Amino acid sequence: MLPALNPPRLGNRAWWKEASVYQIYPASFKDSNGDGIGDIPGITSELDYLKSLGVDLVWLSPILQSPQVDMGYDISDYRNIHAPYGTMDDHDNLIKGLHSRGMKYVMDLVVNHTSDQHEWFKESRSSKDNKYRDWYIWKDPKIGADGRPQPPNNWASYFGGSAWKLDEQTNQYYLHLFATEQPDLNWENPDVRDAVHSLIRFWLDKGVDGFRMDVINFISKVPGFPDAPIQDPTQEFQSGNEFYACGPRLHEFLKDIGAILKEYDAFSVGEMPGVTDPEEILKSVAFDRGELNMIFHFEIVDLDHGPGGKFTPRKWRMSDLKSVVEKWQHVMIYNGGWNALYLENHDQGRVISRFASDNPEWRALSGKMLATFLALQSGTVFVYQGQELAMKNVPAEWTIDDFRDIETLNHWHELLAAYPDDKERQAVAMQEYRIKSRDNARTPMQWNKSAHAGFTTGEKPWINVHGDYETWNAEAQVNQPDSVYHYWAKLLKLRLKLKDVIVYGDFIPVGTAHNDVFAYMRSTPGSEGAALVVANFRAEAVSWKVPTEVEPFASEGQKIIGNYETGPTISGGDTIELRPFEAVVYWTT
Repeated sequence: MLPALNPPRLGNRAWWKEASVYQIYPASFKDSNGDGIGDIPGITSELDYLKSLGVDLVWLSPILQSPQVDMGYDISDYRNIHAPYGTMDDHDNLIKGLHSRGMKYVMDLVVNHTSDQHEWFKESRSSKDNKYRDWYIWKDPKIGADGRPQPPNNWASYFGGSAWKLDEQTNQYYLHLFATEQPDLNWENPDVRDAVHSLIRFWLDKGVDGFRMDVINFISKVPGFPDAPIQDPTQEFQSGNEFYACGPRLHEFLKDIGAILKEYDAFSVGEMPGVTDPEEILKSVAFDRGELNMIFHFEIVDLDHGPGGKFTPRKWRMSDLKSVVEKWQHVMIYNGGWNALYLENHDQGRVISRFASDNPEWRALSGKMLATFLALQSGTVFVYQGQELAMKNVPAEWTIDDFRDIETLNHWHELLAAYPDDKERQAVAMQEYRIKSRDNARTPMQWNKSAHAGFTTGEKPWINVHGDYETWNAEAQVNQPDSVYHYWAKLLKLRLKLKDVIVYGDFIPVGTAHNDVFAYMRSTPGSEGAALVVANFRAEAVSWKVPTEVEPFASEGQKIIGNYETGPTISGGDTIELRPFEAVVYWTT
C-alpha cells in the first residue's frame, strides 16, 4: 500500500476538479444534413441541451480527417476536419457556441499511431532512406524454419493477429498495436515529438481547452522489442503490455506535453489501458508531477471480462467492484492524484445493461442508481452521450451483420476460422457482443420519437437506431421532471453545491462486506456536514443494517436526493429497507 500523505481536502483546488464532462461520439450524436452521419453542426444545434444538463466540458471523439478504419482513431491529417463532420468554420462555431454558454471544449488527441494514409507514413514506407522512415517503428523480419519472413516478435494486436505487418516494398515489418492501418509512431524520434507538440499548440491556439489522450501510455516502448511471455499457449501471439504500457520514457514525454498544457491552463485526461499499479499511475497524475490531470483506468469496465478475453463471459462480483473503487479513491485522495469517474464511453457497453437492469420495470431506477453511485465519488465526472437517458445495449435480435465495430468483426472472423463448426462457442460470442461490443455505445442518440429517433432526416443512419426510441428519447425526458436526465442534472448541481465535501472531501467505505449494497461516506473535517451514499445493485428488496459508525445518518440524517419519490423505510432504528435498485443520499450535520 502506498504511504498516505495528508489529504488535500480544500487545498490543491482546480477548476477541472469541480467540472463535469460530457462525451460525444460525433458520428452518432446528431446529423444536420441527412447523410446518415452525425456532424459538428448537429452538435452545435444541441448545445442548450448540454447546458441544461449542467455539464462544464464537452469532449468529442476524433473529428479529424480519417479513412475511418477505426472510426476516426486512424488520423490521416491532424490539422483538418473530417469532411463528413463539417468544416473548420463549423468547428470554430462549435467552440464559440460552447464558450458563449460557459462551457469548455476537449479534443481527442490520438498520437500513439496515425492512419497508414497519413503523409508521414506514406513517405515512411516509400523507402528505407526516406527522412520519415524513422517516424514509425520498422524492424527486419525473423526468418522461420521454412525460410519465410516472420514478425520481429510475438506481440498481439488489440484487434487480433500479430502487431506487425510486413511491407513487401522494403521487406520490413512495421508495428501496429491496433489495426494494420494504424501504424505506431516512433516517439524515440525527437522530430515526432516536435510535430506532436506543434499540433497541440495549433489546436490550443484555436480555442481548444484541453485533450483526452488516446492510449497515451503506449507511446514509449521497451528498446529491443523482446518477445512477450507465453500467457495463453493456444494463441500464436501474446500480449506485450509489459513492454509498452508505461514504457521507460513515458513520463519524460508526458512532462513535455504537460509543460505546454500548463501554459494554457488546459485540461487533460489520459487513457491508460493495461495499467493497474497505483504507483505507476500516480507518476502521471500527482499534482506536483506536471504531466496529466487524471487518467482513465479500466479496472471497473473490465470486471465482466472472462478468462478468454473481453468477449468471454464473467459474472462480476460486488466485492470486486468495491475493491476497485476503494483502491482508486484512496490512492488518489491521499497521494495527491485525481480520479476520472466513468462507467460508459465510446468503447464500452451501456452500463445499465452490464451492471444493473435495462428491463422496463427497473430501467430508469437503474440509470439513476448508477448515476448516484458514480457522481458523488471523489473525482471529475464523465457522462457519455445517452447515459443521461439510460440508453441500453443493442437489441437481442442483432446479428453480426448489424455490427460495424472493427474489434467485434475481427473477433468474429477469427472465431469462425478457428472454430467453424462450434455453434455453441459462436452463440456465446454473439451474446457477449450484445453486451460488450463497442457498437453498444455507438447506436445513434435518441432525440425524439420521429423517424430514426430524430438523429437524421436521411433514409438510413450509418448504424441502426435502437428500436426503443419512441419511449426512450431526450425530448420525452426533458419534458418529464422525474426523468433520468433531470436526475443527472440534480446530481451535478448537488455535487457543486456541496463541493467542499463531495469534490474535495474524504471517501470512507461503509459496510464493505455486504454483497448487494454499495455504500460510502463523504466528509471533510471542519465542514458543516457529511453525506452517506447508499446504493442497492439488485432487482430485489434488500435489508441493510447501518454500521455503528454511521448510525446518525439513519436516525438524524436528511435525505437530499434519491431515485424513489420517498425515502426508504428504516426499521428497528438501524436497518434501512432498500427497494430494488434504490439509491439514497443522506446528509447530516
